[in-house]
Amino acid sequence: MAHTIQQIADAIGAEAFGNTDLLVEKVSEPAMAGPDDLALLTNPKFAAGLSQGKARAAMVWPGADWQALGLEGGLYSPRGRYGMAGLSKMMDPGQHFGEGIHPSAVIDPSAEIGENVSIAPLAIIGPRARIGANSVIGPHCHVGADVTLGEGAFLREMVSIGARATIGRNFIAQPGARIASDGFSFVTPEKSGVEAARETLGDQGEVKSQAWTRIHSLGSVTIGDDVEIGANACIDCGTIRDTRIGNGVKLDNMVHIAHNVEIGDNTLLAGQCGIAGSTKIGKNVVMGGQCGVSDNTTVGDNVIAGGATKILSKVPAGRVLLGYPAVKMESHLEMYKGLRRLPRLFADVAALQKKVSNSETND
Repeated sequence: MAHTIQQIADAIGAEAFGNTDLLVEKVSEPAMAGPDDLALLTNPKFAAGLSQGKARAAMVWPGADWQALGLEGGLYSPRGRYGMAGLSKMMDPGQHFGEGIHPSAVIDPSAEIGENVSIAPLAIIGPRARIGANSVIGPHCHVGADVTLGEGAFLREMVSIGARATIGRNFIAQPGARIASDGFSFVTPEKSGVEAARETLGDQGEVKSQAWTRIHSLGSVTIGDDVEIGANACIDCGTIRDTRIGNGVKLDNMVHIAHNVEIGDNTLLAGQCGIAGSTKIGKNVVMGGQCGVSDNTTVGDNVIAGGATKILSKVPAGRVLLGYPAVKMESHLEMYKGLRRLPRLFADVAALQKKVSNSETND
């Protein structure tokens, strides 16, 4: 779908310049842009790439000399990446699942389907499920019994939502996301070696072979508004109470949220993060890829954890962390610098030992 420069600027709150009636059909990198593309050039260090393409229009950084860049028109975005958010939404061609309810979809007669809902081929809607207006249920999705899905939900292909989950407005789930799977909870008839090791911090006592008995999940999952779940991410049901995800939370691909976890509003967890059972994560927390948090602990509001950080104990609000075990980021960097100095330190010590040894021999 083509848009004029002025239409784009008005839609995303940017400032148009030059020939604002130019039509653009898609967004492209500067070096690959054609004459009907809008080149994305929000950083001056990539300006040289513009001459390699054929773009007539671009979204540029504030203060850029668009005429010197050889452009006929375009727009300024005060904050490039934020402007890109609005631009990408406007130019997204979508998944083309189609409108209406496909004949192959299986919908229980007791389910409630809101207005303007699209249900793609082979989707399943369980008994007493409620699907909010203007939602899209993709191919092969499963919405379980007694699920409540708020207005404007968008489930990509093969998303599954287990029974009794409650989800707010504008929910997005990427392909293969699994919500309300049973928690990983097992127990042995007698105290296990794992319990003993935890109590003693190392000694599991006399090792016995014991079978694991499953603890069923009686709770489900409650998710707030404006939440996005990445591909193949998993959120487990609570054991007795619901696992809870706050408003505005964003979970990347392959993130795992265990039973009884609570995650505060506007928290962002990058790929392969794992949050163990009964842990509380505060508001506005950001964790890089492969971070892990142990069970039954608390992470305060506004905490930032760098990639692969392992959090084993309570973290106060506002802390910036890195490492395993997690420490303040500045402390971790000093420790890392010290580690890199060790070979030279060992060499210096060896040289001193040799010198002292030679001195003693001469005496």
